[in-house]
Amino acid sequence: MSAPAYAVRRSDRARRVQVRVRDDGVIEVVLPRRAPERLADEAIVELAPWIARRQAEVEAVRARLAARGDTLPYLDETLTLRVEPARTRVHRRGDVLLVPGADTEVAIERWYRRAARAEVAPRVAEATAALGVSAEKITIRNQRSRWGSCSASGALSFNWRLLLAPSEILDYVVWHEACHLVHLDHSHAFWALLASHRPGYKTEQRWLRRHGATLVLS
Repeated sequence: MSAPAYAVRRSDRARRVQVRVRDDGVIEVVLPRRAPERLADEAIVELAPWIARRQAEVEAVRARLAARGDTLPYLDETLTLRVEPARTRVHRRGDVLLVPGADTEVAIERWYRRAARAEVAPRVAEATAALGVSAEKITIRNQRSRWGSCSASGALSFNWRLLLAPSEILDYVVWHEACHLVHLDHSHAFWALLASHRPGYKTEQRWLRRHGATLVLS
């Protein structure tokens, strides 16, 4: 069987050969600037089983996104999109999300980011009160794969795309980061504390690993 087609990108920062399957299904090999081209071929052959699995995952994600049609998930709800060309901001009316006709995805992301703060803040307040700690501040961000973080100063950050997941996933990430206000590491004590408040956290961890790539607008 012939090796799959792939794109090569040279990088001054790369120290080793890296292979990735992009969200559009394209296989990309990143080579250090002076590395010989043959290393790309060798990496493709060596990683063929992983590439096949990753391509299948990408196709599955694309199929799930296509199956949404004109709807978007919002925690445990499903919102139907309705385009109103004259509209400039997104507005929710019941289970309908009224969206502008231009820059639609940008406007929807802005709406989700605003909604994320409203959803996250009370959850953080509940978790920190139970733990006897406080958060310095809460920030909503748009990160590719990081769902939350806690700084040494006690600032918590959350990915707005968690609103595209079931509510228990958002709850898990909030508790995970809140527990870091007590233990700023992943020590045994941290996991024990998290388990005492979220006994099912391992199931939620697995859900994020399996479905995190689907937490996008398109």
